[in-house]
Amino acid sequence: MLFNSLEFLVFFTVVLCLFAALPRGRWTVLLLASYVFYAAWRWEYLGLILLSTAVDYWCGRRMGEVMDGRLRKRYLRLSILSNLGLLFTFKYLGFFGEIAADLSGVSFPGLKLLLPVGISFYTFQTLSYSIDVYQRRIQPERHAGYFALYVTYFPQLVAGPIERAGDLIGQFRTRLTLDWNNLYLGAQQVGWGLFKKVVIADRLALLVDPLFAQPEAWSSPSLAAGVVFFGMQIYCDFSGYTDMAIGLSRCFGVKLSRNFDRPYFARSLGGFWNRWHITLSQWFRDYVYIPLGGNRVVKWRWSYNLMLTFLLSGLWHGAAWTFVIWGAIHGGYLLFERAVFGKGNSGGWLRWLLTFMLIHVAWIFFRADDLPQAAAYLEQLCGVHLADLWSEWAASGVSKLDALLALLLTAGVYFKEALYRVRKPFALKLMFWLAVLFGILVFGVDGSKAFIYFQF
Repeated sequence: MLFNSLEFLVFFTVVLCLFAALPRGRWTVLLLASYVFYAAWRWEYLGLILLSTAVDYWCGRRMGEVMDGRLRKRYLRLSILSNLGLLFTFKYLGFFGEIAADLSGVSFPGLKLLLPVGISFYTFQTLSYSIDVYQRRIQPERHAGYFALYVTYFPQLVAGPIERAGDLIGQFRTRLTLDWNNLYLGAQQVGWGLFKKVVIADRLALLVDPLFAQPEAWSSPSLAAGVVFFGMQIYCDFSGYTDMAIGLSRCFGVKLSRNFDRPYFARSLGGFWNRWHITLSQWFRDYVYIPLGGNRVVKWRWSYNLMLTFLLSGLWHGAAWTFVIWGAIHGGYLLFERAVFGKGNSGGWLRWLLTFMLIHVAWIFFRADDLPQAAAYLEQLCGVHLADLWSEWAASGVSKLDALLALLLTAGVYFKEALYRVRKPFALKLMFWLAVLFGILVFGVDGSKAFIYFQF
């Protein structure tokens, strides 16, 4: 059930009406709605999320009840192994089976399983709960219903933000209210997120997909434009989902974490990762990088900690070598940046341009279907193959209107975010939201396309 579908609009309307009609049982409405939402995708996999919920709830309770450090560690290990075991089985078993087959020459058929939607997000969310309970950062949750809702809360279940139990469960404990101001502001954010998805991201996909499907058939300028367009496509696709998740949740009076902060305006790679998918960056910082020793170690060990963290981050995004290399590239970027520029995360416009270029080169590996496709794209991009962009896209079936809209919308997002601190009069705001509504109705790409991060 996609946020950008009519089916979801009907579902959300029904849930909101029930939420309004049952003031004393609102958390139960959200919990049942979350299970229905997940089961609508594939009801058989509902058992996985129920199993993860039950194991982590029980382990958390036991860690809160026993004082023996060794016993507490056993419950933590059970939680970690059960969650990572499910994640490995459904997401990585086929990938490592292929590696084993290449090394041994023996095939292992039947190892690739259908990936349960959102499994990377909810396993990381429940892992953070178990680790925080073990380290006594939070008290174990005794209310099974609140904990189940924390794991399955449908606005952010599929693709985040990755929330911490201390932030989200506390909001479920309070009396959830229906507030007209929250409905108004939530609807605005949902509208902007929907615009970014169906008008910008899905339209940019019309230009990006043919480029990556056959990069050797395109000129260098077209491929360079395609990289920039994909950078904007994935940003509007993922941040559009996040905007919708935050807006939908706000309608229920629940605040979700900010996940993006104008990432393409970062003037360093470190700054980019403080602005892009913020909750995932913080998760890897708190539960991988710092436990490894962070930067409070000798230089070679710090380099190892950083590279391992980014390799795991790349692998988290997908069971493919392209994602592993994407993570390694960013780890290498940060090592290079620290060696050349030191610890600072700021600089002039030349450093911004360098950061922008490096990020977008790495996006080639993120978007490519496999390593040969990424290599072909880079090879053709770096060669001198000039041609008329309009003619090339027209030959591929992309209309001039689509290409022009892609250019204007990409520039428009950069312009809007560059002026985010400028105070706007009410009339200008009204014109903007009318333009957003008009764009969704007139220029939204037909068909409900899944969000990119759903595959992770």
